[in-house]
Amino acid sequence: MKILVTGGAGYIGSHTCKALAEAGHEVVVYDNLSTGFRALAQWGDFVHGDILDGEALRACLRRHKPEGLIHFAAFSQVGESVADPGKYIHNNVGGTLSILESMRDTGVRNIVVSSTAAVYGMPDICPLTEDAPASPINPYGETKLFMEWMLADYARAFGLSWTALRYFNAAGADPDGDCGECHDPETHLIPRALMAVTGELKDFRILGKDYPTPDGTCIRDYIHVSDLALAHVRAMERLHEAPSGQGLSLNLGSGAGFSVQEIVNAVEKVTQRPLPHTIGERRPGDPPVLVADGSAARNILGWVPRTSDLDVIISSAWNWLRSPKRAAILSRA
Repeated sequence: MKILVTGGAGYIGSHTCKALAEAGHEVVVYDNLSTGFRALAQWGDFVHGDILDGEALRACLRRHKPEGLIHFAAFSQVGESVADPGKYIHNNVGGTLSILESMRDTGVRNIVVSSTAAVYGMPDICPLTEDAPASPINPYGETKLFMEWMLADYARAFGLSWTALRYFNAAGADPDGDCGECHDPETHLIPRALMAVTGELKDFRILGKDYPTPDGTCIRDYIHVSDLALAHVRAMERLHEAPSGQGLSLNLGSGAGFSVQEIVNAVEKVTQRPLPHTIGERRPGDPPVLVADGSAARNILGWVPRTSDLDVIISSAWNWLRSPKRAAILSRA
């Protein structure tokens, strides 16, 4: 298939483009480079464009005639969404509407969308299945849930087929060193911990050590980004064979939870270096435990995480952090 990937110059998008290419699919990256990097768009054609520019997006779809679209072009920082909800509503909801309208106008019927475990809010029970109540507690999670509702509406009205993949904690980097995290500033736990080890980050804090968990720190489900990428490939291949108007949401997680303290210990083990850190206050709205039940994705997509062992995740992230390619990309940002 030929697949258009919005946000394909970003972290998860670039890994998915590589996975698509390795599976024999043709890739077209559509990205405005507001948070992505041109150097990460290494597979297939690149089109510089914004999803909110419906005219440009429709022109791209008509020119390339993809058989499906994978959508990553959304803002994803919880704290920023609380401080500036309009930015998130405008881009995440408005941008997805622009994509769906453009698909309808050009006859593209298959879409896989990047969603999030944030749609569940503060769950009472873990591991989480897809039928757990969706009750987001921040604008980021709200916009992602609204995106899923929009997909269902367009499926009913126009026969679109869709899958929303609800990630837990994406982590790690491409084992071959072709791509990895290049956020500026970096907000994710594992790369921040590794940056603290090297001295690149001076203020690494564990946010709360009084949660009702064995060591008092939050527990999260970490999934290797290459495993996430493969799930997108499987989801798009499934849609290609499915009848029109099909849609579902699926959790993507390893099913194993690790605490922040366990991440700190694993980082020190992998790097063989101490991790300087302090203890800070809890971050408002952080649930003590978030772990996925990923059995639906395994059953429906035939997808099994292969590289989500914690030491493998951290080792790949450590290799990427020290790579000349990452340094070159960030130096040009």
